[in-house]
Amino acid sequence: MGFARLARPANLPTAAADILAGIAIALYLQNIDVLDFLTEQIGDVLLLVFSSVALYAGGVVFNDVFDSELDAVERPERAIPSGLVPKREAVYFGTILMISGITLAFKCTMLAGFISVALTIAILAYDGYFKQFGFAGPLNMGICRGLNLLMGMSILGLVSNWYLSLIPVVYIFAITLISRGEVHGNNKKHIVWAGFLYAIVITSMALIVMQQTSQILPIIPFLVLFCYLIYKPLLKAYKENSPKNIKKAVMGGVLSLVVMNACWVAGFSNWYLALAVLLLLPLSVLLSKLFAVT
Repeated sequence: MGFARLARPANLPTAAADILAGIAIALYLQNIDVLDFLTEQIGDVLLLVFSSVALYAGGVVFNDVFDSELDAVERPERAIPSGLVPKREAVYFGTILMISGITLAFKCTMLAGFISVALTIAILAYDGYFKQFGFAGPLNMGICRGLNLLMGMSILGLVSNWYLSLIPVVYIFAITLISRGEVHGNNKKHIVWAGFLYAIVITSMALIVMQQTSQILPIIPFLVLFCYLIYKPLLKAYKENSPKNIKKAVMGGVLSLVVMNACWVAGFSNWYLALAVLLLLPLSVLLSKLFAVT
């Protein structure tokens, strides 16, 4: 149970959703039928999904390793400061997850492997150093999520339209800004900025799908759901700027990554595959009731 708490199980489906969205984008851009590809290359899909999940889990494990002294004061209930998992064992666990993630990515394509290495470096850079900075920290975290989408897009051994990976960079930047008030509250300014960045993300996704695919209708229901899930807790956190509400806004933003990725799948593939990706959301919500998201 302690190792499970370290890995933040509720967040892991969001990493898998990134990969599925990236794959849908890559296949559309290369004019490859998604269902045919899934039938013939399901092994490669699973390699990247499990690679991403392992790297994400490793990242949050090392986050707690680096924060163990601070958590002993601010979050003593976490696995390491509570004594549930010794710090040394957490380091071993995180290392195994990281190495497993990189290995699985290289088994898919060389490009995916190199992206996984870059992603690992970015994760550890955030955990060990950049998280302390007001701008560089959120940007670093966003880059991690952008690289994750890019890893999914690399399933064919090439990446085109790489700029799409900038959208999750902006989105995660916004969530990380919000999270700066989880312990003490009083972050209304960050919440306003996050709301503005959310609007940029939503508008950009709609415009990109229109420009790339000339079809906007399939993505609209998913975008509406996305807006509702991220703005409802954000507005509540602004009105009552307490650590509890801020934490809910962060949790809403993180779990809604599944919906964001379903939007990409709806725009670049089809609505029923987007619904399949959306099924990862109730899984995340269920796990969030058992394990901490942040």
